Amino acid sequence: MTTLPKDHPKRFELSNEVHARPPYPISTPAKVSCIAMKTERPFHNDDRAYIDTLASSVGGSPPERGKKYHIIKMDQAVLVWEHHTEFMRYTIIVEGETDTSGTALDALPENWVANLPGEMICAVHLTIAKAPDREAMSPAAKALIASDTIIGAEVAGGLGLVATDFQLKEDTFSRFVVMDNGLSAVDLGRTVQRLLDIETYRVMALLALPMAQDLILKLSRWEFALSQITSEMSEPEADIDTELLERLTSLQAGIELSYAQNQFRVGAASAYYALVQRRTSELRESRVRDMQTFAEFIERRLAPAMNTSSSVESRMRSLSERVDRATQLLSTKVNITLEQQNQSLMESMDRRAAVQLRLQQTVEGLSIAAISYYLIGIVNYIAKGMQSVVPSLNVELVTGVSVPFVLGVTAFSVWRMRRHLAALDPPEKRE
Repeated sequence: MTTLPKDHPKRFELSNEVHARPPYPISTPAKVSCIAMKTERPFHNDDRAYIDTLASSVGGSPPERGKKYHIIKMDQAVLVWEHHTEFMRYTIIVEGETDTSGTALDALPENWVANLPGEMICAVHLTIAKAPDREAMSPAAKALIASDTIIGAEVAGGLGLVATDFQLKEDTFSRFVVMDNGLSAVDLGRTVQRLLDIETYRVMALLALPMAQDLILKLSRWEFALSQITSEMSEPEADIDTELLERLTSLQAGIELSYAQNQFRVGAASAYYALVQRRTSELRESRVRDMQTFAEFIERRLAPAMNTSSSVESRMRSLSERVDRATQLLSTKVNITLEQQNQSLMESMDRRAAVQLRLQQTVEGLSIAAISYYLIGIVNYIAKGMQSVVPSLNVELVTGVSVPFVLGVTAFSVWRMRRHLAALDPPEKRE
């Protein structure tokens, strides 16, 4: 047997991803109820614990850890559990039911649905009925929907018809109908799954719309604030420029915070919208008289909402870039103003240093005179002392003759000291 190399840690998980949520085959007639519960991200263990409890109570096996799809078969129903990124979906299927008075939820334990973890984001009751022939599918579907506005179309080349009105009834559930005129159990299960995906992803995509509508008002205020700051940027006063920079920085911080908080929702809405379009195209609709197709309805109703979200996201990104450019320009202006102030300060310091140098030179001149005066006094005292030894010595003459020598020696000594000190300074300081 050939020895294989080491597997990538995610090899089997990625390979099985295409089989993560297969459609469950359904036989006509049947009732289907679907509830999608929005949960906290990341996935919480309590959500899985609840489905584990149900499986144990009906004698079924709980889902394996890491699995995103599980089927629990009960006496009268089948529960399909799906783990999505932001929500859990519970689909209850009861086959062989023709009574329209109840729903598939009646097959679940009492109060089980009421205690589902999370917040209900989508709820659907779906009826699957047999049509005697192709011509009878449309009237039968209209009778079951009982609405003035019905969206529907034939699928699978006329072997089935799907219909809904996308409206929440008194029980807060929407209603879907599938008329079967020869669909296989697998095709019927696939059609039901696509319809549930369309409804669930449609609502999840619309979560971005309220956020976008709130951001429109904020964007208007931010754009007005930016226009005010930009108009004041021509003011030459440095203190005003600093104040503008603080306001602009605060504005940019608010925009970036809001962008970071809402970026995921906008990106998720775009992904959900793409899934709705994909599932709608997979229905392969054929137009039915007096009915608007799913693709037409969704494109007309959902596309404007998605365009609003996309435009708000683009508008926010553009505003952030404009604020960034304004911040850079204002920072440059403030820096130039500060450099001008520093240059003026340096010139003032240079003038002060020049004055100090002249004062120092004056003091040096006075110090030469003072030192020479004291040295000449010492020479005078020495000459007077020598006069007792040499009576003919003229003290005044000796003192007068020593004056130029003392001045020369003192001046030369001060010059040598200044030159030595200057040699100790770095070259740039001497310059």
